[in-house]
Amino acid sequence: MEEGIKKILVRGVNWIGDAVLTTPAINALRKAYPGSSISILVKPWVSGIFEGSPDIDEIIIYEEKFNGIKGKLELARLLRTKKFDMAILLQNAFDAALIAWLSGIPERIGYDRDYRSLFLTKAVPVKTVQSSKFKVQSSENKNIPKQHQVYYYLTLLKEALNIESDDIEPAIYLRKDEIHEARNILNSSVSLREAERAELRTPQPRSAKRGGPNSELIIGINPGAAYGSAKRWQPRKFAEVIYRIINELNGSVVLFGSSPEIEIANEISSQLTDNSSRFTVHGLRLLNLAGRTTLRQLASLISECNALITNDSGPMHIASSVSVPIVALFGSTNPEATGPLGKRHEIIYKRLSCSPCMKRECPEEHLRCMEEITVDDVFNALKAVLPEKKAVFLDRDGTIIEDAVYLNTFEKLKILPYVPEGIQRLKSAGFKLIGITNQSGIARGIVDEGFVKESNAYLQKTLGIDAFYYCPHHPDDNCLCRKPETLLLRKARAEHGINLRTSYVIGDKISDVWLAKNSGAKGILFTTGQDKEPPDADFTSGDFMAIVEWILGNETLLSS
Repeated sequence: MEEGIKKILVRGVNWIGDAVLTTPAINALRKAYPGSSISILVKPWVSGIFEGSPDIDEIIIYEEKFNGIKGKLELARLLRTKKFDMAILLQNAFDAALIAWLSGIPERIGYDRDYRSLFLTKAVPVKTVQSSKFKVQSSENKNIPKQHQVYYYLTLLKEALNIESDDIEPAIYLRKDEIHEARNILNSSVSLREAERAELRTPQPRSAKRGGPNSELIIGINPGAAYGSAKRWQPRKFAEVIYRIINELNGSVVLFGSSPEIEIANEISSQLTDNSSRFTVHGLRLLNLAGRTTLRQLASLISECNALITNDSGPMHIASSVSVPIVALFGSTNPEATGPLGKRHEIIYKRLSCSPCMKRECPEEHLRCMEEITVDDVFNALKAVLPEKKAVFLDRDGTIIEDAVYLNTFEKLKILPYVPEGIQRLKSAGFKLIGITNQSGIARGIVDEGFVKESNAYLQKTLGIDAFYYCPHHPDDNCLCRKPETLLLRKARAEHGINLRTSYVIGDKISDVWLAKNSGAKGILFTTGQDKEPPDADFTSGDFMAIVEWILGNETLLSS
């Protein structure tokens, strides 16, 4: 990387979904310039995507007062005082290059388009990049371009700065308090009528630390799409899907949407609450939050859903960034270019001769690309993405191996008695086995992260564990992957198709039991550690085989 680059300005994009898709490129930039300060200039409505990101040091808001010639000069003066060494223009507009030039930033990098190459020091030609294929339901076998938007931003870095990255999954960093607020909102006993007339606020039904999600299925629905009507499925069909979720899957539904989409959500809601409708539902099963969330609240609420059904939209990409399974409905746009990234998603797309037309409204005036998507298509896709496998999540130190207090050599790694036999019995009973461990020794500088990976791989091979996930952060980092937070379990859910509500967590600390409660699983305390009798544990024992027998016995009871 170029030396002397101490301060970098990234000009962000203006659409929420596109902003989410820039996060892998920004992460790659951070890895390439770990010691540099990175600021991002964005419109206020997308700034929430970057809050809390470890890749961003400063968010500069492109306020309305910066519009017009006078405003742009004022913004340029502001940026000039910050003395940036380099500007990366992820936005394509002429405006982005002009402001970077007016700001006196020595190095200005962007794509050679929109007549702006004169203002760039590195004008990168636009190239087509092939991405991996997506699983798409279609009515025809027809080839369309396979370039995903995420590569557009990554390629700019590769061509201009020789920065390469294989990590293409987007990320939004939510705070603990935001997750707990969302969890409490979804757990609260607010009725549909009360919720619609109340201000969105955090209910206080229970402790945020111990209060886990309701045991029932929660499905998010995003029926809008800011781009235009050609991207929207019909409200009537959304209502029919919601009716089936409630009556056939015994689930609850949360309607999301921006302020301009309130009317769409209300139309769906009215069809389900009108006594004259054959789809009538009552009580707590439908919560309409359209127009009543901030961007950060929206992301937090989506993260607590079991799945999201959505048109091609910003919330679709938000869901992928927080590891929530998605059923994505595509009409006028190209799923190969803007489909959800990550695992466990279903894309429904009827490849007609006129699609993708990329129009805001149907030029043929029939909207067949959306009308041909049936309620059965969507409902069956939802059932396909909902995780069904059951798992046992295993803490590591103190549960399957002796707690050596910051294990850092193989000489100290000792598997506890009866663990191999017990794990094999669970495996034979059809459980996925997932290791999940806090490893703050990495952040403390006591344990090498490479050793953690090697020791986890050894335990996987020796014990037949399917996967290992670990948190490398210090407790003071306030991250979302350290137990009892649920990020690692949600990743395992997406990658292995695990139903957390039919799963178990075994660990020697109260944090393991709280992890189970926060995710809807059953929590079992293995009393080899200091924590002995947490009131929230579903079972407590110092005998690993007794724990295994309890799990198997509980499964027998559930199946009888």
